[in-house]
Amino acid sequence: MFKKLLVCLDGSELAEQILPYAKEQAKSFKSEVVLLHVTPEAVIVPPGIPGAPGYPIQTGAMVKEMGEEMIKAQEYLDSIALSFQDAGLKTKRVVLEGAAGESIVKYAGEHKIGLIAIATHGRSGVGRAILGSVADFVIRESGLPILMIRPKHDKSK
Repeated sequence: MFKKLLVCLDGSELAEQILPYAKEQAKSFKSEVVLLHVTPEAVIVPPGIPGAPGYPIQTGAMVKEMGEEMIKAQEYLDSIALSFQDAGLKTKRVVLEGAAGESIVKYAGEHKIGLIAIATHGRSGVGRAILGSVADFVIRESGLPILMIRPKHDKSK
């Protein structure tokens, strides 16, 4: 039913709590698993003129740091992929640069993803209002089935 399963990861233990659920779904549907990590994009600086678009600022040090983050993200996904591959699942690893919610939705639409697996960080109130919710954005904008969990903050409990 779901030929491709997109698993959204941000490198946190909270996000990784989606992995056992995603693995079970992928095995049940014999899905290809796409592990996705989005790294932040360049800093956008507003010009100080109301309504004018911002412009990206990148120094040599920033470009170097962003390159290192992309490498770390790829290594992270490589380590996560091992357990999926050990379970006999075809696994792809993708690292993108940009805003997380928009990047997830765009990738899913362009690559015929059937199911998106994501964990919410469980923010509410002011935290959600200020920081927003990537999971909420993906639910609203993707139009796809979502496997979402609200992880336990302390896995030992």
